[in-house]
Order: sequence, then structure tokens, then C-alpha cells
Amino acid sequence: MLRKNLLSVLAVALLGAAAQAETVDEIIAKNLEARGGKDKIEAVRSARITGRMTMGEGMEAPIVLEWKRPGMVRMEFTIQGMTAIQAYDGSSGWMVMPFLGKKDPEKMPADDQKDIEEMADVFEGPLLNYAAKGHQVELIGKEPIEGTEAYKLKLTKKNGDVAYIYLDGDAYLEIKDEGKRSRRGQEIEFESSQGDYKEVGGLMFAHSIEQKPKGVPTSQTISIDKIELNVDLPDARFQMPEIKAEEPSKPSN
Repeated sequence: MLRKNLLSVLAVALLGAAAQAETVDEIIAKNLEARGGKDKIEAVRSARITGRMTMGEGMEAPIVLEWKRPGMVRMEFTIQGMTAIQAYDGSSGWMVMPFLGKKDPEKMPADDQKDIEEMADVFEGPLLNYAAKGHQVELIGKEPIEGTEAYKLKLTKKNGDVAYIYLDGDAYLEIKDEGKRSRRGQEIEFESSQGDYKEVGGLMFAHSIEQKPKGVPTSQTISIDKIELNVDLPDARFQMPEIKAEEPSKPSN
């Protein structure tokens, strides 16, 4: 009889734990709610983000990131008076890299375009409508991240890249992501930490982002100063400008 009672108690406990366990879709729904809600996120048509990118040895570069539906993005950063541009018009990427002695816009190499395509999803993030985007998400469990219990989600992207996203166990906001990317025939491990969340237009945004290759002590930190939502951004901002042919020089008399 005692054994039977113990088994009954154990069964009830296990059933209770199963009932309390959250599915991956429930966790993602709480993440979207913590960010301000799926409807509010999808209602934003464009955004401009301005800030500073700090690299090794204290070098700081002003940055401007512009985003517009459907899937257009443009990033500018200025170093030593020269401004670089990386942009994606929804189908193809282009860039201007004056540091490399190239002042005219040119098409992006395939690997760079892969990165800019991912950046075009930076506003929504990969978890929003992940299945429609061709991604898969699995709940791995919980892990401590710098003293905070976090949900660990495995994201397998449509292109085959794998990343792990960590959501704060209480706030459900993203605090870290890491993974691997295949670029130019090499596999690169990366990690990124997000913090300093602030509300803008009813939505929560991280205002501090630290990025680096995994295992490397030096990092790149992005500090966001201002986020503007639903700004007027013509499509031409994201399209590669035509390169004007140089006029032939006139013969001297």
C-alpha cells in the first residue's frame, strides 16, 4: 500500500511538472510579448538607429542603421573621415568601401551578401514568424549566463547556419546569442551579448551590443544613442546608385 501511494504521488508530481513545462512556441510568444507584442513589432514599417561602434584600442566610429519593410537595410559607419556603406535592397547587396580605395558602389561578394541578408531581419529578429522564414527552433533547456538563468534555444536557419539564442528566464528578453557561420570556406564561431534594454515607441530594444569571434578577448561594442520608428526612408536609399561614366577629357589647344 505504501509503495502504491508513493507511486501515485510520484505520478502526480511528474504530471504537474509536465503541465508546467513550457514549449518552445510558448517561450517565443513570451519573448515577443516582452519586446512589446507581435502586432506592435509588425506595425513598424521603418526604423533609423544611430550610435557608436567601439573597436580595439579605443577606436570609435559613428554608425547609422536604416531598415525598411520588406527586408531592406542600409548601414553606414565613418572612420577617419571616410564613410563606408553596406546596403541590401531586398534582393541584392552592394557596398562602398573607401578604406579599400574603392569610392564607387559595387556589388557585394556572395558571403558578404549572406551577412547583409541576415542584417535585413535585424528589426524583427529570427524568432518572429520563424517557420514562415524557413527556420527551425528547438528548446535545449536552461543554462546560467553570467549568473542569470536563461532559456537556450537552438535556431537552425533556412540557409543551414546554426545559432543558439539565450533568453532571460524571467524577462524573456534576449541576452546572448552564439553560433557558427561558414564564410569563404571557413567555419567561424561568434558570440554576441545584448543589454541596457530601453523602451522606444512601446517596444523594448537593447541599447548595448557586444560582438566578437568566440574565444577572442577583443570585442566590438555597439552603443545605441537613438532609435526612430516609422521614419520616411525612400526605397532609393537602399538601391545601388548608378555609376556615372567619366567624361572624356577634352584635348588641350
